[in-house]
Amino acid sequence: MKVKVIPVLEDNYMYLVIEERTREAVAVDVAVPKRLLEIVGREGVSLTTVLTTHHHWDHARGNAELARLLPGLVVLGADERICALTRRLAHGEELQFGAIHVRCLLTPGHTLGHMSYFLWEEECPDPPAVFSGTGCPVPTCPTSPCPIPLSDPPNSPGDALSVAGCGSRLEGTAQQMYQSLVETLGTLPPETVFCGHEHTLGNLEFAQKVEPYNDHVKAKLSWAKAAGDGAKLPGVARQGGDWGLCSFQQRDEDDVPTVPATLGEELLYNPFLRVAEESVRKFTGKVAPADVLDVLCRERASFERAAEPLQPQARALLALQWGLLSTPRQK
Repeated sequence: MKVKVIPVLEDNYMYLVIEERTREAVAVDVAVPKRLLEIVGREGVSLTTVLTTHHHWDHARGNAELARLLPGLVVLGADERICALTRRLAHGEELQFGAIHVRCLLTPGHTLGHMSYFLWEEECPDPPAVFSGTGCPVPTCPTSPCPIPLSDPPNSPGDALSVAGCGSRLEGTAQQMYQSLVETLGTLPPETVFCGHEHTLGNLEFAQKVEPYNDHVKAKLSWAKAAGDGAKLPGVARQGGDWGLCSFQQRDEDDVPTVPATLGEELLYNPFLRVAEESVRKFTGKVAPADVLDVLCRERASFERAAEPLQPQARALLALQWGLLSTPRQK
């Protein structure tokens, strides 16, 4: 199993998962179909399926255009609001693409219909991977083939789970979000490769505020700052001097990503997975895990608002740059 990390928009990632024997490919969260098809053509694979984590525009906007260009494309997800959905998935459902197995994990919190995808190959030395949403919004385009309204707040630190953080709770309860993060995602094998937003630095700065004496947070924050300066990343596996996490491929841009990571690492420094730790409880003043998580989410939102948000004009320019503000087609 090979995974291509495809950067789009401000700090989004799309992913192309390739079954190396059959050359079949599965895409996760298609925001910019043209960019995805460039990578599909470069890799020489056949794209058959799209897995969408949730219905927000920056995750599902490309589905309709991709389905138009690739007749017979299967678009899967757990929410009827997902653009161009061909079949709705259920929690615990398992799919298979050649040797690649996919387990569908419903993880409500960011949205009620948020689905994460756990992928692995039998008898393969590569670690399993989980995809839990990877986007940052740009303005709604009324001429889009799928005009989904802007829902993610600017600088949202993630959707279900991101490196050292998690997504804004837009739908559902704190208890649901706790179950999604800690009981569903947090109990996957620790070697699982985890992918998320490129918001690692801000997430770690907040984590340091929560646990100022956590040496793992300090080390990861120093690493993330070095990555921002173009340093090579210390992945779980390193070959030939290039960073990598087994079959994950480096971004197709010059900037160095801070994803992927592993769930085992996240348990050491992500406060949203450490709600049972005394230091995190002390910061929130709460004891019950869901209450601790609820306070963390509110504190994280306040922390994020202190940073200067991307202005609407800049978001519009970003959308124009990626060809997302198209003119209506001639009839």
